[in-house]
Amino acid sequence: MPLTPQRRFVTPEPDETVEHLAARALPGEALEGAVERIKGWNLHIFAMRRPRGLLLGSDVVFVEPPQA
Repeated sequence: MPLTPQRRFVTPEPDETVEHLAARALPGEALEGAVERIKGWNLHIFAMRRPRGLLLGSDVVFVEPPQA
């Protein structure tokens, strides 16, 4: 049985902000758009966490949309 395709993801570096992560993970995109995409694909981080957007080293941050 072949493996199913997986979404690309990264884990945050120590003290990395979502802006820094977006610039690192999506270098070809405008920063504001990259941040919004990462927020949209990672509601588990940005909807409930306080302070909002706090990244932990154990987070799995998806850097592409869900696959169909």
